[in-house]
Amino acid sequence: MTAEAPAAVRSMNLGGAINAGLRAAMERDPKVLLMGEDIGQLGGVFRVTDGLWKDFGDHRVIDTPLAESGIVGTAIGMALRGYTPVVEIQFDGFIFPAFNQITTQLAKLHYRTKGKLSVPVVIRVPFAGGIGAVEHHSESIEALFAHTAGLRVVSPATPQDAYDMIQQAIASPDPVLFLEPKARYWDKGEVDTARVGTQLEAVGGAQAATAEMSRARVAREGKDVTLLAYGPSVRLCLQSAELAAADSVSAEVIDLRSVSPFDMETVLASVKKTGRAVVVHEAPVAFGTGGELAARIGEKAFFHLHAPVMRVGGFHMPYPGSKFEHDYLPSVDRILDAVDRVMAH
Repeated sequence: MTAEAPAAVRSMNLGGAINAGLRAAMERDPKVLLMGEDIGQLGGVFRVTDGLWKDFGDHRVIDTPLAESGIVGTAIGMALRGYTPVVEIQFDGFIFPAFNQITTQLAKLHYRTKGKLSVPVVIRVPFAGGIGAVEHHSESIEALFAHTAGLRVVSPATPQDAYDMIQQAIASPDPVLFLEPKARYWDKGEVDTARVGTQLEAVGGAQAATAEMSRARVAREGKDVTLLAYGPSVRLCLQSAELAAADSVSAEVIDLRSVSPFDMETVLASVKKTGRAVVVHEAPVAFGTGGELAARIGEKAFFHLHAPVMRVGGFHMPYPGSKFEHDYLPSVDRILDAVDRVMAH
């Protein structure tokens, strides 16, 4: 007879885990409110906010006009008045009208006021491809914002992290870009709904939550090569590691979780052990986060490397039509080819 799972552990998909995390944060703090296009009665395009308008009302789950700069600008003003707004950008490519508000206001106000003002805004963005959508519904925007000092940029890869990290982002005093891998919204997993709440209720919980959110996770242990990924690419790396094992190659998979800042302690510990690294992301390789990560590994672990750091990602071109997206996106074959190349050294 199988023992029943603890009451706090539930099976959820990634989208449902974000919904549950938002609900928990709103129940914990009445100053947390949601803003975005069609997030109220409709529950959002991907139904991530489904049921929240019904339970919390339209004063805390606010349907906004189609005006991203206005949405983010209003959220900044509300944060300065003591609220904690969680903004939804309906699709990744729709964030660009708000680029000025995010990079020149949201990211800079704490520094500009010498720490006197804090702007705890969370911007949720369904991002990346894999769902057969058009260009402005499939882009990977992380490098544009990771380059901007003052923003935290994170992306969960599992339902457990989705549930934990959305609450940690809301608890953080810093502005957070929360990138949700839309092709993974339906991936299911076990979620412990008690763990992060205990952390947040402890003394210094917000500080601990911010630190935890930025910490990488060893998703699979290995000894021959390190695969580094975040968000939608983590599952792809785990699949690649499984196939590599059939060829007697032991691949360690690191789920970065945070793009800015990187958890270099965990990354370097893995790379120094394996001596080889492959970075995987959907965004174009050119001028991307993989290049930054490769440079830091080269600076800090050069004498541990048996081969150059390889990068697998999108191509330096606009996101293609849905018919061709699987030729554009990283694949298991492309990752295994990079593994073969580093293992040849």
